[in-house]
Amino acid sequence: MKSWHIEICDVTLRDGEQTPGVSFTCEEKVRIAEVLDQIGVEVIEAGFPATSSYEKRCVSSVSALGLNARICCLARARKPDVDAAIDAGVDMVSIFIPTSELHVRHKFHAPREKVLADALEMVDYTHDHGLQVRFAAEDASRTDLPFLLEVYRQGEEHGADLLSFADTVGALTPLEMYRTMRKIVRAIKKPLCAHCHNDMGMATANTIAAAQAGAFQLHTTVNGIGERAGNAALEEVLVALYMKGNVRHYDLSHLVTLSGMVAQYSGIPIDKLKPVVGDHAFRHESGIHIAAILEDPETYEYFPPTLVGATRKFTLGKHTGKKALEHEVARLGYSLPEKDLCRVLELVKDRGEKKVELTDETLIDLIKMVMGGPPL
Repeated sequence: MKSWHIEICDVTLRDGEQTPGVSFTCEEKVRIAEVLDQIGVEVIEAGFPATSSYEKRCVSSVSALGLNARICCLARARKPDVDAAIDAGVDMVSIFIPTSELHVRHKFHAPREKVLADALEMVDYTHDHGLQVRFAAEDASRTDLPFLLEVYRQGEEHGADLLSFADTVGALTPLEMYRTMRKIVRAIKKPLCAHCHNDMGMATANTIAAAQAGAFQLHTTVNGIGERAGNAALEEVLVALYMKGNVRHYDLSHLVTLSGMVAQYSGIPIDKLKPVVGDHAFRHESGIHIAAILEDPETYEYFPPTLVGATRKFTLGKHTGKKALEHEVARLGYSLPEKDLCRVLELVKDRGEKKVELTDETLIDLIKMVMGGPPL
């Protein structure tokens, strides 16, 4: 199976930080960037230097780490924004402009041709200072395709190194994304980037669809944090690339650690059912499932927990089966005859139905009770 030709640009430190109420310190940005680099992420978008002097210092701190990843930052098509990016010492500047009629009408009150011409001057200016340029179309998914292709054509003429497509309000379905990206990839010469938001819950799927269609640079955030419903989740995208695109050059074993770090720094907890990194991602209760997993984990795990730095967990409760209980009893150092095991199973199910949490201590208590000894 041929590997998909892609790279990751993680935007946690910029778009992720635009989550309402989230603000990372410089030290937190540095720590997150270091783990992203350990994973092998090729581009880290460190922030938006024009926001404030402190933000500019944070971006500079990440730039100064000497990571393998290229450091990027965001800039509007304005000279002060680009100057702030240059001062921050980044490798690449993402210059963005709105391209849909809706955005241009309400944000610029000027013809979109003039907006484009002004932006292209900033592309030239950035290149003159030796930095790479990613020329990004905001609200590209709601821009008429002929004009969008003209934006990209002129961006190429002015030397943009990458061209970026933003599904700014998560308006597309995966099939729409695939079809659109195929048309664009066939029409342009420079690498295409996919930046997907999660308003309808399709950001990860849209990002993978974009990769299948030929997009090169995929944008993600850790835990999928970001504006409104967030962005494509790094951990989900990387696992999908590993399993479906044969992309094997990332070290996924850091994902659970990184996820916890970002959850702590952002103050946004990880949902238990979150794919890849949620507490329940590799937790099992069903007796039928656990019995099969004990013979071959692939029966109910598409990818192993060790791949992403997680561990498999069994929960005892209403749905527990005898094999699962036998496994947990043995794990705690006990061996029970069939009759006692069945009695403990009855007690476990009874407590599960009553929503009593079944910890190791509770199970030991039940085992001792059935064995005739005093409970804990």
